Amino acid sequence: MDAMSQSQTEQPQTELPQFAVTDAAARRVAELIAAEGKPDMKLRVQVLGGGCSGFQYDFRFDNDVAEDDLVIEKGGVSVLVDSVSIDYLAGSEFDFVEDMIGSSFQVRNPNATASCGCGTSFSVM
Repeated sequence: MDAMSQSQTEQPQTELPQFAVTDAAARRVAELIAAEGKPDMKLRVQVLGGGCSGFQYDFRFDNDVAEDDLVIEKGGVSVLVDSVSIDYLAGSEFDFVEDMIGSSFQVRNPNATASCGCGTSFSVM
């Protein structure tokens, strides 16, 4: 098969929306899973309606992976994002931050046009 015919028969690849998990977030998720004693758990990052800015981030452990979940493997843990949430999270970075006032998981979301002071609620245009 010549190069022209071959390129016409290849299926175009679709790229998954990018969602990054930092090393710090993966380490902290691993620590929390170890403390629970359930090594098969995964962390689900989800966007829900509500919060003071319209949407809010939800982080919870989950044992089930849905067929349309984006699964990010990092540092021996799996982070799940459902297909609806990824539209709001595309290009975002999930991090764990420790500073003088405490520690928390944070999402750096380039799609957010506004957010509340606590960082768990956001809005998009």
